[in-house]
Amino acid sequence: MLWQHYVFRRGAAVSDMWDHFFQDREMRLLYIGGRGFDPRAQMVLRKVVETLQSSGTKIAAANQLLVGLGRYELDGNLKAMTEANALELTRTFRPIGQTEELMMDARGEDGEEVSTSNALRRGVSEILGRVAGCTDILLDVSSLPRVAYLAILTGLLQHLVPNKDVPDALFAGGINFQVLVAEDAALDSAITSEDPSAELVTIPGFSIALYAESMKDWPMVWFPILGESRLGQLNMVMSAIPDGAEICPIVPHPSKSLRRAEELLTEYKSLLIDKLQVPVSNLLYVSESNPFETYRQLLSAMDRYRKSLRILGGCRLAVTPLSSKLVTLGAGLACFEMRLGSHDEDYGVAIPYAEPMRYLASKEVLTDTKAEIVSLLLTGLAYA
Repeated sequence: MLWQHYVFRRGAAVSDMWDHFFQDREMRLLYIGGRGFDPRAQMVLRKVVETLQSSGTKIAAANQLLVGLGRYELDGNLKAMTEANALELTRTFRPIGQTEELMMDARGEDGEEVSTSNALRRGVSEILGRVAGCTDILLDVSSLPRVAYLAILTGLLQHLVPNKDVPDALFAGGINFQVLVAEDAALDSAITSEDPSAELVTIPGFSIALYAESMKDWPMVWFPILGESRLGQLNMVMSAIPDGAEICPIVPHPSKSLRRAEELLTEYKSLLIDKLQVPVSNLLYVSESNPFETYRQLLSAMDRYRKSLRILGGCRLAVTPLSSKLVTLGAGLACFEMRLGSHDEDYGVAIPYAEPMRYLASKEVLTDTKAEIVSLLLTGLAYA
């Protein structure tokens, strides 16, 4: 288990960690954020810039990359918030460095439409081209769509940790990779996503288990991570899940909302329990507030199925994250680690997802957030 020991901070503890971590050293920084409508990204960036300026860090180079996906349908208010957000993020970063925008467009240079999966692959490749020479990479997922931050997270980890079996694998050559998020699970649930695309999206590097001819006869275990109002997306992904697959729904528990797991099971009961006859014993419960606990719980479940199904020749493990950001990040870490050991093995890992084409959220809900800054330090000096 890569992150048997980990660095995870939230709230005031994040500032305490940064005060020591940024102090009195030279930094070449790549800050990756979202060019989206969620204003929580401003909260995170302001805190980062304030800490860097007060900690005595020598900033040799600093670049901010705002990543956007332009294919979503947004109403006038959300479009205006997206533009205002980009301007404010650029202004906030200006005292320490330059800002550049990267659109993961669904169209190629020749104007031809490309799949979202290919657009993600191209975007991650461009980001990796900017990593050389960096001492610190900060990925803020607060205003990034789920498919974008999962693709960037797993792509960067694959670059930094290509082999988990080497000594001090997470040291990653001393490159400090942090994932940041202004966490508010209630707000994540209040952002409504509609009109799932008919095109199934797979995170780059996590599609072979779905389509490889050599694996088609292996049994599949599907882990849908349930989130509010995601039934349309769940149904769309189900079209790629073979009949007879073992289904293990995942719900957040414990949760800040004490009845959240119960309410999610009620919402999906007609599909999962009544129609698909999923046994209650197949339910998995993961931590809503600690992504490393989600990572451990999901990784352990995937490994148990891998060992049990080895007698049948192999298995396919599919994870569909439809929950809040911290739970999704934990799932991304588990899938990354499982895939690291899957070469020439008897299993494969996939992350199938149905990307919504339209997002709905009121300005009042977005601005009235009680978000708390959370930091996951995944590689670097702390793991020497």
